[in-house]
Amino acid sequence: MDVVLEVWDTFLGDYVFAQLHPAKPIGSEYFDVHNTTASSWQYKPASTYIEFEPSEYAFMSAWDRNNIVRQAISLWTITVIFGCLLYFVFASLSYWLVFDQATKLHPKYLKNQISMEIRQSVGSFPGMALLTTVFWLLEVRGYTKLYDTPADGPGMWYEFMQFPCFLIFTDSLIYLIHRGLHHPLIYKYIHKPHHKWVMPTPFASHAFHPIDGFSQSFPYHLYPILFPLNKYASVALFVFVNFWTIMIHDGEYVADSPVINGAACHTMHHLYFNYNYGQYTTLWDRLGGSYRQPDPDLFDKEKKMSEAQWKRQVKDMERIAEEVEGVDDRVYEHKESKKSK
Repeated sequence: MDVVLEVWDTFLGDYVFAQLHPAKPIGSEYFDVHNTTASSWQYKPASTYIEFEPSEYAFMSAWDRNNIVRQAISLWTITVIFGCLLYFVFASLSYWLVFDQATKLHPKYLKNQISMEIRQSVGSFPGMALLTTVFWLLEVRGYTKLYDTPADGPGMWYEFMQFPCFLIFTDSLIYLIHRGLHHPLIYKYIHKPHHKWVMPTPFASHAFHPIDGFSQSFPYHLYPILFPLNKYASVALFVFVNFWTIMIHDGEYVADSPVINGAACHTMHHLYFNYNYGQYTTLWDRLGGSYRQPDPDLFDKEKKMSEAQWKRQVKDMERIAEEVEGVDDRVYEHKESKKSK
């Protein structure tokens, strides 16, 4: 994240903080390019691969680039802006190019669902970013095992192995955290907002309570504290994780695999609550006795959205929802789908 922060400071942050918190009162001499002695900060590139020569504005703020308050503000802002950007770009592409629009005819599709998913996601980003910023600060201030070049890491072999190691580590911890969020003492306060969406769209991918969203991302931040990780791989994996989160909510059931936790498996989780907690694989659900195999008909284009399939789903969903949540307070697009009392 230090490379991202350096790019941000070079092209925007230096100027903004020079204006908002100048080292001395702004006057006619303030922006004189020769008058940059206000700060003793010295530029050191965040990476050996790229270097950005700082402008005169980098020396004009009372908060130089190493100031922890400035770093926290910048990292929070970056996380909110680029988190929203990733969400809207990838979720929109998934919705228009991949998502099965017939899902909106499902009896358990909610009234105004997409607008509610977007509102909840956008409303949660600032809180999730605030919690995430703590770990970004640990990264940029050198308290993790992130490294720059292969020569700084365990060796070239690890440049390849770090990816499966990261996925295995995070997959196992997310399973435990996610399953814990379904504990009755926690579920209704933290995780229930994400289960509002029985038949989710890609826009539900980030529609969490802020604590819920952060807690399931915590393993991603814990990994570089405990294990070495290339800083560029870290950024790539962060983008991949967000992309994957959108994909498993896209309603297009492609991965008919006993190993991969694809959209079909995750739809089972939204429909039936207490199954398929995993993120990437079904391994931990199988070991933990919480795996529910998707109905084979879901991978048949004609049978996937059949009335018979929907009736089976609704019957099981309503039974399990009553056990888990009690009263179903959702408002469905098709009113006849609401269980009669």
